[in-house]
Amino acid sequence: MMITITDAARRLWKDEEGLGTLEMIMIIAVLIAVVLVFRTEIVKVVKDLISTAGSKSQEVFE
Repeated sequence: MMITITDAARRLWKDEEGLGTLEMIMIIAVLIAVVLVFRTEIVKVVKDLISTAGSKSQEVFE
């Protein structure tokens, strides 16, 4: 009985099925947390990039 429990625990520890899904969920959770923490800074950078692109495009057409 004890040998089968030990073997089952070893097989469970070595089982890697579903590990890729867990890794993807963890990466997505970290990315969402980073976006939520730095949301205002990200919005500011994007707005600056858009305004710079707009002014540069106006220079091209002049």
